[in-house]
Amino acid sequence: MNARARATGLVALLALTAVAPTPAAADPIEDFYRGKQIRIYVRAAPGGNYDVYSRVLGRHITRHIPGNPTVLPINMPGGGGVVALNYVTNAAPRDGTVLTMITQSFPMDQALGLNRSLKLDLRTLGWIGNMSNTNEFMYTAKESPTRTLADARKRQTPVAATGIGSVVTQLAGLYNNMLGLKLKVIYGYPSGPAMTLAMERGEVEGRSTSNPQVLGPNNAAVLARHNFLIQAGMAKVRDYESVPLLRDLAENDAQRTIFDFISASVNIARPIVTNPDVPVERVQALRRAFQATLADPAFLEEAERLNLEIHWKSGEELEGLIHGLIGAPPDVRERVRRAIELRPDDAARAKGAPAREE
Repeated sequence: MNARARATGLVALLALTAVAPTPAAADPIEDFYRGKQIRIYVRAAPGGNYDVYSRVLGRHITRHIPGNPTVLPINMPGGGGVVALNYVTNAAPRDGTVLTMITQSFPMDQALGLNRSLKLDLRTLGWIGNMSNTNEFMYTAKESPTRTLADARKRQTPVAATGIGSVVTQLAGLYNNMLGLKLKVIYGYPSGPAMTLAMERGEVEGRSTSNPQVLGPNNAAVLARHNFLIQAGMAKVRDYESVPLLRDLAENDAQRTIFDFISASVNIARPIVTNPDVPVERVQALRRAFQATLADPAFLEEAERLNLEIHWKSGEELEGLIHGLIGAPPDVRERVRRAIELRPDDAARAKGAPAREE
């Protein structure tokens, strides 16, 4: 074949190549997750807020992860959430197939050095997003004589908590120390429903919640059936404007610094994470799936049906907030630590509670 013929043949071959269909580029994220199972480890017993939010997320996020892996929630209560976190970080695969919602108080625990069982530096986790930025509300049963902050300054009011290191206990210490309240924390209840049952039995008069919507058919009914004493967060929640906001009660700059630190911590209400050392591209894929899920009409419809408050933060925003809290100036962290310290007489273990905190 002469040079002219070879050239003509090459041109024809290139032309055929240009018009022939090419296979779609492989997606390594889709290839990885196809046929996989994602496990969501729930740090609490079934029925509480951690459980409900985790399961609703799990039912919908699979549609938004490339490859559509199945999702399996696994309840792993114990140690105020430390058991689940330790398993996720020390035993579970670090490949992007594991999620958990960590305990709300853990970022502040690390910042202030409060929880000796919390060994992990939370800044090493893969922060996927925060499902809810709602406030933390302290409330009492309608029949309780403690109906306002003024009442809570006059009489001792027993309130339920899961553990001695829970956010409820920390807030109770702050309210007692800086607002002059007389809250008595009764701790050792395993879940939110157990604390509600304790109120119905008269074992305690109140408790704290970050999801008041579940207490009644609508917010007006919730407010009519309970006494809301105070809310902690960055701004008042819609329909709960009549409930005092902690930040508004600061009397000077020193108090405002403490109240702002606490309020920012409380707003980390439903933080979803994956374990350390997960490949960056999979963390990013999970973050995209999280955001798509929380904008999904089917997810939002179920959340509304269950009265779940949804006001999310992206993984990037959440990661920045965590780094800001843990990296706050030492003098600020020390002042906060002293402010939330609960006096020994202001806490007692619930009757029948296990010997160790759960």
